[in-house]
Amino acid sequence: MINASEALKRLQEGNKRFVAGIRSDETPIKQIKSADLVKRQSPFAIIMGCSDSRVPAEIVFDQGLGDLFVIRVAGNIVAPSQIGSVEFAVEQYGTPLVVVMGHSMCGAVIATLSDLERPSEARSSNLLSIVNRIRPTVEPLFETDLRKNPDLLLETAIRANIRASTNQLRHGSQMLEQLVQSGDLAIVGAEYSLETGVVDFFEGL
Repeated sequence: MINASEALKRLQEGNKRFVAGIRSDETPIKQIKSADLVKRQSPFAIIMGCSDSRVPAEIVFDQGLGDLFVIRVAGNIVAPSQIGSVEFAVEQYGTPLVVVMGHSMCGAVIATLSDLERPSEARSSNLLSIVNRIRPTVEPLFETDLRKNPDLLLETAIRANIRASTNQLRHGSQMLEQLVQSGDLAIVGAEYSLETGVVDFFEGL
């Protein structure tokens, strides 16, 4: 298994190909040989991303079958089940890198800001469970001058939410925290731009 730095480089190179509209020659070969993956897998990175249909991790990083262990949930929030999924991949496959990937114009963050502006009793309890996980991170921003600039408020809130999720992964699990401290695991934050296709790794590097 490669180390975290090498894994990150592979993701960055894959994203550059995606932005350029170039596909790796290896990707279709992996699909053809998918039978090799039936008995084992060795994902080199875990992507904790948003469920948004415009942000499929395997495509934006130009990776094939068996390359990425992907966990997707609206707002890339971190709950116990997500932490457990990360622990599972790290323990079972020795995956050295976790990327928490949010994206521009995130609907879950927009919904949270909207709820702060105009609280609604019409939201389902299930949707509120997502909003309420994002709220503690973005609410302090809502009380600043950023409130006068909705676009900048949204951009700042999205990045703050990504940072909060990476922090929860680093400190919400004794197992993951120890691996990070020993240098055997890296947890980083990134934002995907819907407008350009570029993934900006900005947190935890």
